[in-house]
Amino acid sequence: MSPEQVQKIIADGLPCEGLSVQGDENYPKALIVSSQFVGKSRVQRQQMVNALLKPYFDSGELHSLQMQTMTPDEWSAARG
Repeated sequence: MSPEQVQKIIADGLPCEGLSVQGDENYPKALIVSSQFVGKSRVQRQQMVNALLKPYFDSGELHSLQMQTMTPDEWSAARG
């Protein structure tokens, strides 16, 4: 599954203030910024994203996804 396809699935299922999926079909890497992550642990955030992608993991279309999940405030602070 291409990074572009992964990005579209995430964007369609989660309101994002920032979203970027890079890499290749074997090793996609996502940066996901969403206010939906406020008050959630890192594990809870990843579970939210994985739930969107579960059908693709289950079918084997997507093998893995490295992700960084941030709230808009965390993203703003990280960018300086």
